[in-house]
Amino acid sequence: MRKIAIFAFNGDIMCFAHGLFNALDMAAKGHEVRLIIEGSATGLIRDLTDEKNPFSSFYSQVRDLGLLEGICRACAQKMGTLEEAKAQGIPLLGEAYGHPAMVDYMEKGYEIITL
Repeated sequence: MRKIAIFAFNGDIMCFAHGLFNALDMAAKGHEVRLIIEGSATGLIRDLTDEKNPFSSFYSQVRDLGLLEGICRACAQKMGTLEEAKAQGIPLLGEAYGHPAMVDYMEKGYEIITL
């Protein structure tokens, strides 16, 4: 089993969706996976709860399985989704100048993947 931290930065929904797909696939294959929402991707969280969004079910699965580690506090603030993140109960991360610290995951043995 591998430990993988996926940092999803890109706010393009098609790119972000691949982070969801891979997190689910890796977890299904027995790997320990954490998805961290960063950068412009923090702007997607409101739309991903809309059932009309074709990726909302994948987002729900990631959350239900406990694969969503959290969201960047600074980027969510900048993208106007900080209150939405709080409403969804997404943990706010900001150990490195207001952003999630990749080194914390590296020190715990996680491989880092960025999207």
